[in-house]
Amino acid sequence: MTVVILWLLVTAIPALLRWGIADAIWFTDDPKDCIQQEGACWAFVGAKARLIIFGRYPYDEHWRPLLAMIIVLAALVLSADWRQWRRRNWGRFLIGLWAVTIAASSMLMAGGIAGLESVEIDRWSGLPLTVMLSVFGIFLALILSVLLALGRQSKLPVIRWLSIAYIELIRGVPLISILFMAALLLPIILPSGFEISKILRAQAAFVMFFAAYMAEVLRGGLQAIPRGQYEAAETIGLTYWEATFKVILPQVFRLSIPSLVNVFIAAFKDTSLVVIISMHDLMGTTNAAISDPAWSGIYIEAYAFTAMVYFIFCGGISWYSQKLERHLKVGRR
Repeated sequence: MTVVILWLLVTAIPALLRWGIADAIWFTDDPKDCIQQEGACWAFVGAKARLIIFGRYPYDEHWRPLLAMIIVLAALVLSADWRQWRRRNWGRFLIGLWAVTIAASSMLMAGGIAGLESVEIDRWSGLPLTVMLSVFGIFLALILSVLLALGRQSKLPVIRWLSIAYIELIRGVPLISILFMAALLLPIILPSGFEISKILRAQAAFVMFFAAYMAEVLRGGLQAIPRGQYEAAETIGLTYWEATFKVILPQVFRLSIPSLVNVFIAAFKDTSLVVIISMHDLMGTTNAAISDPAWSGIYIEAYAFTAMVYFIFCGGISWYSQKLERHLKVGRR
């Protein structure tokens, strides 16, 4: 296998470098220059980069989704700093931080106040839409999954069976079906005159779907906790909720990091499915960019650029999870 892999690399890498670098067209004002060219046409990415990243958002207002995305990512990075987790009132600080983040990003994207031009939600698209759907969706789904996992382990039959029914029902239905229901069926069910924006319906569908998968991941972590941990918590006088949040769940999350990261990455990539309900995330805007007849036949470069963006985000999630695992295992080595 080593010999075969080395032979494939020796064969493929020179051709790839020749196509992607040596024979590539990096800058051109005329799309016709790329039609007969054997190398890559990176000029297409340069010409369509803003369309791919920001989609249908008004061209002159692109600074707003860019700033909103930076605010969300900065709040995410600050929240992920485990060196601050032991600080007093860190939880309250995070609640305030994310309240400000949601308000500021929503204000920037929607406008209509502080002199900002109003932009319809249907025009939110591209990478900012992908980031917001995935970040807020994962956060809310994680909260719901904790309740579902605890509910499935509950001694109360009604709560246990409701949790089991929800998890098994959602896991047995494709995400596309849930998105269709959120986009088409929910407006019919709602009372007349009561409307929920399409982006909120899509967000609710993602939360419902991935919460069921995360709940099963956390249930596996709960089953891996020795019974002695529960008994020790009871012995020192902790209530059920104190034992759960101070003793059990911290160990569950540590054990479940690899599996949870798989779900997080899947959630980030599966935002591309919103295209079926006429929303354009990063993948949808990429498809819109390659449909330009002036650049007919050029699509590999666009997909390569989009794949690199996905790889950067997913690779970042994976890298952080490995660092966090090593940090949390310090006391067990």
